[in-house]
Amino acid sequence: MRILLADDHAVVRHGLKQILTDAFKRATYGEARNAQEALDLIWKQDWDVVVLDITMPGRSGLDVLREIKKSKPRLPVLVLSMHPENQFAVRVLKSGASGYMTKESAPDELVGAVKKVLAGGRYVSNALAENLAASLSVNQKAPQEKLSDREFQVLRLIASGKMITDIARELSLSVKTISTYRSRILEKMDMKNNAELMHYAIQHRLVE
Repeated sequence: MRILLADDHAVVRHGLKQILTDAFKRATYGEARNAQEALDLIWKQDWDVVVLDITMPGRSGLDVLREIKKSKPRLPVLVLSMHPENQFAVRVLKSGASGYMTKESAPDELVGAVKKVLAGGRYVSNALAENLAASLSVNQKAPQEKLSDREFQVLRLIASGKMITDIARELSLSVKTISTYRSRILEKMDMKNNAELMHYAIQHRLVE
């Protein structure tokens, strides 16, 4: 079995490998430090499962996830993130992830999640499953769930303190396009300015 670990922190990759090696004795591992390294390895080699951090240098984990699903739709991707489940899980599951878990999860939970997605299932924690069921029953959406993936990405970049020109350069888009995204974000989230967006994003742990 071949497992790809994509995370920008070497100590995290090492820890993941140690946890999984105890459960999957014959597994071999690949490691990626950023989005481009992850995509290069996925395109060049065959993998049984990818454990993907949602926040890495360069392109976002959501971008990587979409690229994986385009080129290898059957490859299971387990997203591992420092962000709370209720802020990111629904978005990544809709984008094609086979599971979502936080880095605070117990080691045996990681092993169970990998086994489940390898078997073709989807993994969410019991707490997240209850929250999803509750949100369906009351039909309520958090404000950021109204945003498209690109709008969500721009929201996080604005909230991290980046200027419109810097965001445009990072995403290879025009300043006008980013400004349009910003206007849509403010409208959809019923907010007036960047300060309100930053306060909301920090309060709900959408940025580090």
